[in-house]
Amino acid sequence: MTSELIKPIRWRRLALRLIAAIILLPGVLTLLFAVAPVPITPLMILRAIDGAPIDKQWVPLEKIALHLQRSVIAAEDATFCSHHGFEFEAMKKAWDGYQRGERLRGGSTITMQTAKNVYLWPGRTLFRKGLEAWLTLYLDALWSKQRTLEVYLNIVEWAPGVYGAEAAAQYHFRKSATALSADEAALLASVLPSPRRWSASKPGPYVRTRAQTIAYRATQMGDGSSCLAKK
Repeated sequence: MTSELIKPIRWRRLALRLIAAIILLPGVLTLLFAVAPVPITPLMILRAIDGAPIDKQWVPLEKIALHLQRSVIAAEDATFCSHHGFEFEAMKKAWDGYQRGERLRGGSTITMQTAKNVYLWPGRTLFRKGLEAWLTLYLDALWSKQRTLEVYLNIVEWAPGVYGAEAAAQYHFRKSATALSADEAALLASVLPSPRRWSASKPGPYVRTRAQTIAYRATQMGDGSSCLAKK
Protein backbone atom coordinates (compact mmCIF):
# COMPACT_ATOMS: atom_id res chain seq x y z
CA MET A 1 0.00 0.00 0.00
CA THR A 2 1.45 3.34 -1.00
CA SER A 3 2.12 6.13 1.47
CA GLU A 4 -0.45 8.25 -0.36
CA LEU A 5 -3.15 5.75 0.61
CA ILE A 6 -1.91 5.13 4.15
CA LYS A 7 -2.18 8.78 5.20
CA PRO A 8 -5.91 9.15 4.37
CA ILE A 9 -6.64 5.86 6.15
CA ARG A 10 -4.82 7.04 9.26
CA TRP A 11 -6.70 10.34 9.22
CA ARG A 12 -10.01 8.51 8.86
CA ARG A 13 -9.16 6.24 11.79
CA LEU A 14 -8.17 9.22 13.88
CA ALA A 15 -11.39 11.01 12.98
CA LEU A 16 -13.46 7.92 13.85
CA ARG A 17 -11.72 7.57 17.20
CA LEU A 18 -12.33 11.23 17.95
CA ILE A 19 -16.00 10.91 17.06
CA ALA A 20 -16.28 7.78 19.23
CA ALA A 21 -14.67 9.62 22.15
CA ILE A 22 -17.03 12.58 21.74
CA ILE A 23 -20.00 10.21 21.81
CA LEU A 24 -18.87 7.68 24.42
CA LEU A 25 -16.90 9.70 26.98
CA PRO A 26 -19.78 11.97 28.07
CA GLY A 27 -22.00 8.91 28.35
CA VAL A 28 -19.50 7.07 30.55
CA LEU A 29 -18.95 10.10 32.79
CA THR A 30 -22.67 10.78 33.03
CA LEU A 31 -23.29 7.18 34.11
CA LEU A 32 -20.52 7.50 36.69
CA PHE A 33 -21.90 10.77 38.05
CA ALA A 34 -25.36 9.25 38.25
CA VAL A 35 -24.17 7.58 41.46
CA ALA A 36 -20.89 9.30 42.42
CA PRO A 37 -20.43 12.92 43.54
CA VAL A 38 -18.95 15.27 40.98
CA PRO A 39 -15.48 15.92 42.48
CA ILE A 40 -14.69 19.20 40.72
CA THR A 41 -15.90 21.30 37.80
CA PRO A 42 -14.16 23.38 35.14
CA LEU A 43 -15.43 26.56 36.78
CA MET A 44 -13.94 25.57 40.14
CA ILE A 45 -10.60 24.93 38.45
CA LEU A 46 -10.65 28.28 36.64
CA ARG A 47 -11.56 30.14 39.82
CA ALA A 48 -8.80 28.31 41.72
CA ILE A 49 -6.26 29.31 39.07
CA ASP A 50 -7.26 32.92 39.73
CA GLY A 51 -6.60 32.37 43.43
CA ALA A 52 -10.13 31.73 44.74
CA PRO A 53 -10.68 28.99 47.34
CA ILE A 54 -12.86 25.95 46.73
CA ASP A 55 -15.36 25.69 49.57
CA LYS A 56 -17.74 22.79 48.96
CA GLN A 57 -19.35 19.88 50.75
CA TRP A 58 -21.50 17.33 48.95
CA VAL A 59 -24.79 16.40 50.61
CA PRO A 60 -27.67 14.22 49.36
CA LEU A 61 -30.78 15.96 48.09
CA GLU A 62 -32.71 14.82 51.16
CA LYS A 63 -30.34 16.93 53.27
CA ILE A 64 -31.15 20.10 51.31
CA ALA A 65 -34.19 21.97 52.57
CA LEU A 66 -37.29 21.55 50.45
CA HIS A 67 -37.58 25.34 50.61
CA LEU A 68 -34.32 25.66 48.66
CA GLN A 69 -35.20 22.96 46.14
CA ARG A 70 -38.50 24.67 45.43
CA SER A 71 -37.04 28.19 45.39
CA VAL A 72 -34.31 27.29 42.91
CA ILE A 73 -36.84 25.70 40.56
CA ALA A 74 -39.12 28.73 40.90
CA ALA A 75 -36.21 31.05 40.11
CA GLU A 76 -34.37 29.10 37.42
CA ASP A 77 -36.72 26.68 35.68
CA ALA A 78 -40.39 26.59 36.65
CA THR A 79 -41.18 23.60 34.38
CA PHE A 80 -38.15 21.56 35.48
CA CYS A 81 -40.19 18.62 36.75
CA SER A 82 -42.13 18.21 33.51
CA HIS A 83 -39.79 19.00 30.60
CA HIS A 84 -37.23 16.70 28.96
CA GLY A 85 -34.12 18.81 29.42
CA PHE A 86 -35.17 21.74 27.23
CA GLU A 87 -37.71 24.55 27.51
CA PHE A 88 -38.20 25.36 23.86
CA GLU A 89 -40.28 28.51 24.28
CA ALA A 90 -37.57 30.10 26.45
CA MET A 91 -34.92 29.00 23.97
CA LYS A 92 -36.88 30.56 21.11
CA LYS A 93 -37.10 33.88 22.97
CA ALA A 94 -33.36 33.80 23.65
CA TRP A 95 -32.63 33.04 19.98
CA ASP A 96 -34.96 35.79 18.75
CA GLY A 97 -33.16 38.24 21.01
CA TYR A 98 -29.78 37.08 19.70
CA GLN A 99 -30.92 37.62 16.12
CA ARG A 100 -31.92 41.16 17.07
CA GLY A 101 -28.34 41.78 18.17
CA GLU A 102 -28.78 41.14 21.87
CA ARG A 103 -26.24 39.19 23.90
CA LEU A 104 -26.83 35.43 23.80
CA ARG A 105 -28.42 34.60 27.14
CA GLY A 106 -31.35 32.91 28.83
CA GLY A 107 -33.23 29.84 27.74
CA SER A 108 -31.20 27.40 29.84
CA THR A 109 -33.03 24.88 31.99
CA ILE A 110 -31.62 23.48 35.22
CA THR A 111 -30.64 20.37 33.24
CA MET A 112 -28.73 22.50 30.73
CA GLN A 113 -27.07 24.51 33.48
CA THR A 114 -26.04 21.29 35.20
CA ALA A 115 -24.50 19.96 31.99
CA LYS A 116 -22.63 23.26 31.58
CA ASN A 117 -21.35 23.26 35.15
CA VAL A 118 -20.26 19.61 35.15
CA TYR A 119 -18.51 19.56 31.78
CA LEU A 120 -17.95 23.00 30.26
CA TRP A 121 -16.25 26.34 30.71
CA PRO A 122 -18.07 29.67 31.25
CA GLY A 123 -19.13 31.47 28.11
CA ARG A 124 -22.03 32.38 25.86
CA THR A 125 -20.80 31.49 22.39
CA LEU A 126 -22.98 29.50 20.01
CA PHE A 127 -20.39 26.72 19.99
CA ARG A 128 -20.43 26.34 23.76
CA LYS A 129 -24.23 26.53 23.84
CA GLY A 130 -24.30 23.79 21.22
CA LEU A 131 -22.11 21.56 23.38
CA GLU A 132 -24.34 22.35 26.34
CA ALA A 133 -27.40 21.17 24.42
CA TRP A 134 -25.60 18.00 23.28
CA LEU A 135 -24.56 17.12 26.84
CA THR A 136 -28.04 17.89 28.15
CA LEU A 137 -29.33 14.95 26.10
CA TYR A 138 -27.11 12.61 28.12
CA LEU A 139 -28.24 14.00 31.47
CA ASP A 140 -31.91 13.85 30.58
CA ALA A 141 -31.60 10.27 29.31
CA LEU A 142 -29.41 8.86 32.09
CA TRP A 143 -30.31 10.82 35.25
CA SER A 144 -33.53 11.17 37.18
CA LYS A 145 -34.89 14.64 37.85
CA GLN A 146 -33.91 14.30 41.49
CA ARG A 147 -30.33 13.39 40.56
CA THR A 148 -30.07 16.35 38.20
CA LEU A 149 -31.30 18.72 40.91
CA GLU A 150 -29.02 17.10 43.48
CA VAL A 151 -25.94 17.58 41.31
CA TYR A 152 -26.90 21.13 40.39
CA LEU A 153 -27.46 22.18 44.00
CA ASN A 154 -24.13 20.65 45.01
CA ILE A 155 -21.91 22.30 42.38
CA VAL A 156 -23.44 25.68 41.55
CA GLU A 157 -21.54 28.75 42.79
CA TRP A 158 -23.25 30.80 45.52
CA ALA A 159 -20.45 33.23 46.40
CA PRO A 160 -16.84 33.62 45.29
CA GLY A 161 -15.28 30.20 45.86
CA VAL A 162 -18.41 28.82 47.57
CA TYR A 163 -20.06 25.89 45.78
CA GLY A 164 -23.14 23.88 46.63
CA ALA A 165 -26.06 24.31 48.99
CA GLU A 166 -24.31 23.12 52.16
CA ALA A 167 -21.30 25.43 51.79
CA ALA A 168 -23.61 28.29 50.79
CA ALA A 169 -25.89 27.81 53.81
CA GLN A 170 -22.89 27.73 56.14
CA TYR A 171 -21.25 30.72 54.46
CA HIS A 172 -24.30 32.99 54.31
CA PHE A 173 -26.43 31.89 57.28
CA ARG A 174 -24.18 29.79 59.55
CA LYS A 175 -26.47 26.79 59.36
CA SER A 176 -26.80 23.56 57.42
CA ALA A 177 -28.65 23.35 54.12
CA THR A 178 -31.33 21.18 55.70
CA ALA A 179 -32.22 23.97 58.18
CA LEU A 180 -32.74 26.82 55.70
CA SER A 181 -35.94 28.80 56.10
CA ALA A 182 -38.18 29.78 53.19
CA ASP A 183 -36.86 33.36 53.27
CA GLU A 184 -33.22 32.23 53.34
CA ALA A 185 -33.84 29.79 50.51
CA ALA A 186 -35.41 32.52 48.39
CA LEU A 187 -32.44 34.81 49.04
CA LEU A 188 -30.01 32.09 47.94
CA ALA A 189 -32.01 31.37 44.81
CA SER A 190 -32.21 35.07 43.99
CA VAL A 191 -28.42 35.47 43.62
CA LEU A 192 -27.80 32.48 41.33
CA PRO A 193 -27.63 34.55 38.13
CA SER A 194 -24.71 36.55 39.53
CA PRO A 195 -23.36 35.13 42.81
CA ARG A 196 -20.11 37.09 42.62
CA ARG A 197 -21.95 40.41 42.40
CA TRP A 198 -24.95 39.80 44.67
CA SER A 199 -25.04 38.45 48.21
CA ALA A 200 -27.73 36.35 49.88
CA SER A 201 -26.63 37.35 53.37
CA LYS A 202 -26.15 41.05 52.54
CA PRO A 203 -28.90 41.66 50.01
CA GLY A 204 -29.51 45.00 48.39
CA PRO A 205 -32.96 46.27 47.38
CA TYR A 206 -32.95 44.41 44.06
CA VAL A 207 -32.05 41.05 45.61
CA ARG A 208 -34.65 41.52 48.37
CA THR A 209 -37.37 42.26 45.83
CA ARG A 210 -36.33 39.35 43.65
CA ALA A 211 -36.30 37.05 46.69
CA GLN A 212 -39.84 38.09 47.60
CA THR A 213 -41.00 37.25 44.08
CA ILE A 214 -39.26 33.86 44.19
CA ALA A 215 -40.72 33.07 47.61
CA TYR A 216 -44.22 33.77 46.31
CA ARG A 217 -43.68 31.66 43.19
CA ALA A 218 -42.34 28.81 45.32
CA THR A 219 -45.52 28.73 47.40
CA GLN A 220 -47.62 28.60 44.21
CA MET A 221 -45.80 25.71 42.57
CA GLY A 222 -48.04 22.89 43.79
CA ASP A 223 -47.67 19.83 41.56
CA GLY A 224 -44.95 21.64 39.62
CA SER A 225 -42.54 20.53 42.33
CA SER A 226 -43.55 16.86 42.29
CA CYS A 227 -40.03 15.67 41.45
CA LEU A 228 -38.45 17.18 44.56
CA ALA A 229 -36.96 14.94 47.23
CA LYS A 230 -39.13 14.76 50.33
CA LYS A 231 -37.53 14.23 53.70
